[in-house]
Amino acid sequence: MFFNSFDYAIFLPVVFIIYWLVFSKNLKIQNLFVLSVSYLFYSFWDWRFLFLLAFSTLLDYFSGIQIHNSNSDKKKKIWLIISVCVNLGFLGFFKYYNFFIESFADMLKLLGMTPHYSTLNIILPVGISFYTFHGLSYVFDVYNGKIKPTRNWIDYALFVSFFPLLVAGPIERATHLLPQIEKPRKFNYQQAVDGLKQILWGLFKKIVIADNCAIGVNLIFDNYEAYSGGTLLVGAILFSFQIYGDFSGYSDIALGSGKLLGINLLKNFNYPYFSRDIAEFWRRWHISLSSWFKDYLYIPLGGSRGGTWMRIRNTFIIFLVSGFWHGANWTFLVWGGLNALFIMPSIILKTNRNNLDIVAQGKKLPDIKEFAQITITFLLASFAWIFFRSETLHQAYYYIKKMFTTMQTPDFDLFNLSIFPLLAFFVFIEWLGRENNYAIEKVLHRSKIVFRWGFYYGLIVLLFIFAQKNAQEFIYFQF
Repeated sequence: MFFNSFDYAIFLPVVFIIYWLVFSKNLKIQNLFVLSVSYLFYSFWDWRFLFLLAFSTLLDYFSGIQIHNSNSDKKKKIWLIISVCVNLGFLGFFKYYNFFIESFADMLKLLGMTPHYSTLNIILPVGISFYTFHGLSYVFDVYNGKIKPTRNWIDYALFVSFFPLLVAGPIERATHLLPQIEKPRKFNYQQAVDGLKQILWGLFKKIVIADNCAIGVNLIFDNYEAYSGGTLLVGAILFSFQIYGDFSGYSDIALGSGKLLGINLLKNFNYPYFSRDIAEFWRRWHISLSSWFKDYLYIPLGGSRGGTWMRIRNTFIIFLVSGFWHGANWTFLVWGGLNALFIMPSIILKTNRNNLDIVAQGKKLPDIKEFAQITITFLLASFAWIFFRSETLHQAYYYIKKMFTTMQTPDFDLFNLSIFPLLAFFVFIEWLGRENNYAIEKVLHRSKIVFRWGFYYGLIVLLFIFAQKNAQEFIYFQF
């Protein structure tokens, strides 16, 4: 069941009505209801993987209790290792088995050997990378004494499988979400209205922006040999907007859906394309994953405490692991490595925390220096996205080579020209709302109601116009 589907447009209101009108007076029943509909939501993809989700949930639930109850560090560590190894074992099998087999065979071929091997027709369970990291963060936090394990399995299972975040995040922390699950929730009209507005903007990002960009992106990347460098450059830029509209749009719908049920999820995007350097970009892009790697990998490796060499080493590790987390393909590893290279100057010069504020805060426009920084950062990110989008390193290499060696005027006849004014409108609204949690949170809030509602209805009309034309699956469902 997709967030941009007619099914979800029925599912969410039904859940909302029953949640508040039928079960609001009994927290245990209310949580059980949401857990049930979360499993129902997940079953729309493949009901068989419900058993894997339930097993992973039970494993981490009992591991947390055993870690807390153990009277020795050795026993605690044993239960931590069991949880980590089993979770990563499942993730590795379903997501990386064929990749490792094929890569090992390719290595043997380079050595002059003729390996005989077979791959498996493995279906990747949707959302496995996300709910695995939910569970691991919980076990790590219990082991490190940051939280006490919950004894209520329903509450814990709901933390792992809450349907707005189950498939593509954000990657939640038990310290943030579990307390909200464990305490009674009262309906808040303003919170619900805020949630609806965020859902509306998320749908606009996905349906109007991302899916429209996908038309040109798919055409260009699938036939890159036939186009000039100028056209390939436009294709790369359009993919930058596609993946941002797609993934941040999903996150907005997830956060908005959570607000309708009285739950605030972690913010996952903070206007990354207005960043002034790559370090700032990664503080604003897929925030829940970046912070996960920082807390559970970068800091345990030593973080920035061991001098320049350790900062460089640890930065490369988390970017390469982040790339590999995204998929079993060398293109993702190169994408991660490129971003590590791009961020190196600020790591070495210790300027990676120079831009912590909002760009041009309190001003209508950035100054020339800020505009140049934003443009360079966007182009660097777009260059790296070419590897992310390409199916093979061969395709990425020749795409980039042709982009730089055959620079001619883009062939705009390939594109639906309506996408360009839509992108201009999108960037304009995002810029106006960059100091808010999401772009239209306070748009026109001081204007007359007729203008506000005119704006909202305008977005809804655009959704209906484009909804059935170019529907695309969310990109991050494959991860």
